[in-house]
Amino acid sequence: MGSLVLVVDDETNIIDVCTVYLEREGYQVISAGNGEEAIRLWRLHHPELIVLDLMMPGKTGWQVCEEIRNEQDVPIIMLTALGDETDRLMGLTMGADDYLTKPFSPRELVLRANGIMRRMQRSKPDARNADVRQPAHLMKFPGLEINVLHRSVRVNGKEIELTLKEFELLHVFVGHPEQVFSRNQLLGQVWDTDYDGDTTTVTVHIRRLREKIEENPSEPRYIKTVWGIGYKFEGREMT
Repeated sequence: MGSLVLVVDDETNIIDVCTVYLEREGYQVISAGNGEEAIRLWRLHHPELIVLDLMMPGKTGWQVCEEIRNEQDVPIIMLTALGDETDRLMGLTMGADDYLTKPFSPRELVLRANGIMRRMQRSKPDARNADVRQPAHLMKFPGLEINVLHRSVRVNGKEIELTLKEFELLHVFVGHPEQVFSRNQLLGQVWDTDYDGDTTTVTVHIRRLREKIEENPSEPRYIKTVWGIGYKFEGREMT
């Protein structure tokens, strides 16, 4: 059976179109027409991906996203009004992994969903090949520890929670210390190679990542801005 996707929108025609295209790709789809129903279905069925409209009566998409993020790191693709940058930035800041602006191509939604699910599969440990006698692969830097196998991160000994995209960003950086990445390069690395999106997504995710791993996000120790180019990770791995 395909991965389970929860589609949340108060417009039934959007739910219908998303359902047709996602099911054609092999996904299972459940849907909700409001935020309250979305939370109920999320708790009941534990979907692997959520497609979430921000502007809904009653409990808004922002509130749904915030409530889910407080409990689980399920990937969220948010749907926003065309050209409404404030909505996109707020949604990304609250923890959404990606966004589409209305009107959007359902084929593009499928591509975004496929990209997210491929990355989730690649990030899961392979129990068949893992040797339980060996410790999980650790990458240690002063004050920062990344467990690649378990997708966990500790800062000064305290475990912190990262979303899928935040962890992927950090993994790219620590795997290539001192290498400068442009925002477009990071889009390709983390949002899949055929992704063509707004680099604002990268900027917001970098800010969120800094807020979680940096002692002083305004003067970062690890993820440095290279003005006019992009970002790089500074730190020597401990042996």
